[in-house]
Amino acid sequence: MEPRAYPLGEAVKLVKGASTTEFDAAIDAHINLDLERDKPEHQLRSFLALPHSTGKTVKVLVFAEGEVAKKAQEAGADAIGDDALIESIAQGKLPDVDAVVSTPLFMAKLARIARFLGPKGLMPTPKAGTVTDNPADLVGQFKQGRIEIRTEVSSIVHVSIGKVSTPDEDLIANLKAVVAEVNRLKPAKITGNFILSVFLAPTMGPSVRVDLESLK
Repeated sequence: MEPRAYPLGEAVKLVKGASTTEFDAAIDAHINLDLERDKPEHQLRSFLALPHSTGKTVKVLVFAEGEVAKKAQEAGADAIGDDALIESIAQGKLPDVDAVVSTPLFMAKLARIARFLGPKGLMPTPKAGTVTDNPADLVGQFKQGRIEIRTEVSSIVHVSIGKVSTPDEDLIANLKAVVAEVNRLKPAKITGNFILSVFLAPTMGPSVRVDLESLK
């Protein structure tokens, strides 16, 4: 028997009440899609700046210089990378950061530390949008709540949309933005229902199924 699906507003209230932790738990969305994992065109990947903060602190390292580096720092970059930092990372001393952004001019230099950044998902790439002439804008997006929407070994998208303390209306707006982006990524040959189910879940506690009609 399938679990009952609740209208989005009610589901948000229920999932907050379902959290069993004493700390401000994250609220995650789990979106089950009608995909065939063995088809390359069914491997989805996108990046989305949510309309509201997820409440997560994101540390951003920017490789840039001059005025561009200054603007990135003013936008909230936690560290500015230079030749000395590249040398340090090449020796295995990777700073504690959640995202790395680079200007195109630095990319040739970063090649020597790709083996340290790559396995942690930190290597800047044009595809991920983390190679840019204007890193300040991207820093702002990361601080606001830029997320990655991705399917790899499963047909489920897992993303954080906020915390228990996040206002209900912000969680609702964030989830609707994620669902809209997922629908935009729908492979052309798929007909019928692409999103099969959506669940919200706290860090610890039971999940709540969301009525798909309430997400439109």
